[in-house]
Parts: sequence; C-alpha cells; structure tokens
Amino acid sequence: MDWLRDHLWETWLGVAIVLGVAEMFSLDLFLVMLAAGALGGMATAFVTDAFWVQALVAAAVSVGMLAFVRPSLAKRFHGGPELTLGADRLIGQRAVVTQEITGLGPGRVRLAGEIWSAAGHETDEPIAPGQAVEVVEIRGATAYVRPVAPPELEQ
Repeated sequence: MDWLRDHLWETWLGVAIVLGVAEMFSLDLFLVMLAAGALGGMATAFVTDAFWVQALVAAAVSVGMLAFVRPSLAKRFHGGPELTLGADRLIGQRAVVTQEITGLGPGRVRLAGEIWSAAGHETDEPIAPGQAVEVVEIRGATAYVRPVAPPELEQ
C-alpha cells in the first residue's frame, strides 16, 4: 500500500490506460470519459499528495465529461446518414418510359439500368414512351411514376 501512496500519479495513469484499452472493446464512449477523469486525478497528483482531493477531481472531471462531452461525441460517432436499402432507394429517381403507361394497364420504364413494370401515380393520363418520369412509390415489383419536364425545360 505504501507503493501506491508513493506513486499516485503512476497509479492514475495506469487506471487511465486500462480504461482506455477497455473502451476499445466497448466503443460506448463511457470508459474513455472515466479515463479522462483518471488523467485529471493524475494531474492533481502532481500538485497535492491528498488522495481525497485527487479522487474528487477525478470524479468531477469524469462527471463533466459524461455530461457535456459524451452526448455530442456519441451523436457524431453513432449517428449517420439514413441508409435506404432495396427498392426504397429508387424513390425520387428519374426513369424513362419504354412501353406506354395507360390508366388501363401498366407499362414499362428503364430505372437504374433495369426494366421495371410501371403505373401512373394518381393519374389515368397516358405516358408515352421516351418521356421522363419520376418514381413516387414502389409497391411490389411495380414503380408508380409521374411525368416530369425534361431538364432543359425546367426553370
């Protein structure tokens, strides 16, 4: 026990290293905040030999890091763009009609390099081959589309 009392800053550094290594396995950004508190205790050990002061500083730094730093770091590291997978990624994309779409039956469109069955979205107006359309919804294997103006006509 005398060794710990004589080498408090090394003890705090060892605790910080162990917590830092453990954080690499958990990736929860909790243990690294405690490691920062241990580094605060280590810095205090250079100033005073009173263990209770070092422990208070370590606890205060840990709580401060958990309260103020961790939420923003967790949001940045654990958050990210919403990934759209499957057919949902095609919503909003442009396609070209290859077979006329009418109110009586579906036609075909070339969408993302593939031919899809397509129907008009909330319209019975025919859509002629070669016309640009935008995918509004995907239900099963059918893309529901609406006509869009060619890019050179949009303003």
